[in-house]
Amino acid sequence: MHFSRQRILEILKERGAATVDELSQELSLTTVTVRHHLDVLRSEGLVSDPEVRHRATPGRPQYSYGLTSHAASVFPTNYAGLALELINELKTHSSEQELAVIFEGVGRRILADSPHPAPGEPLEFRLDQAVGFLNSHGYLARWEPEQEGYRLHTCNCPYIEVSGAHQELCCMDLALVNSLLDAPVERQGRVIEGHSSCSYLVRAEAVPKNT
Repeated sequence: MHFSRQRILEILKERGAATVDELSQELSLTTVTVRHHLDVLRSEGLVSDPEVRHRATPGRPQYSYGLTSHAASVFPTNYAGLALELINELKTHSSEQELAVIFEGVGRRILADSPHPAPGEPLEFRLDQAVGFLNSHGYLARWEPEQEGYRLHTCNCPYIEVSGAHQELCCMDLALVNSLLDAPVERQGRVIEGHSSCSYLVRAEAVPKNT
């Protein structure tokens, strides 16, 4: 992002709101330049429409600008660190069986809005549906036919900063793919093992005849 626009966002984050004159003075930019940057940020949904700020003394009304809720996405986050510590804490206070129940529940929640395979649907259609669902959740998925059957690749692990230490997430992903395809799946490679993708094989002989 342009340095001046990033600074405008930071100033608005710190102050809550600011006028064009205040931003101009803070950044040592002309008011025309500041307005241009604000217009760009508003078009990107990061800065809200101006609101009238009532003056304590007579004069023309001033307009202040603030951040939209979408602007939170441009500031640093630590979701991975939080997730890592939450799982560490769960492991400290839970048995393996209790952990398995928790991760199964997380998997069910993820699958709640997934496409449900119907009897008689071709596996190619299920694979297309699964790829669409996985991509909407950040997996960068694709599939391809091969001599043994079909191979599904997920080239991005959305949990890569956590899954290395907590491979229960890999087990959750395997169960997720099994449920999306409603067919036996063999995992044959993982990103955390240095592969370019997590790879899942559906053997042709394992696919029910009615799919």
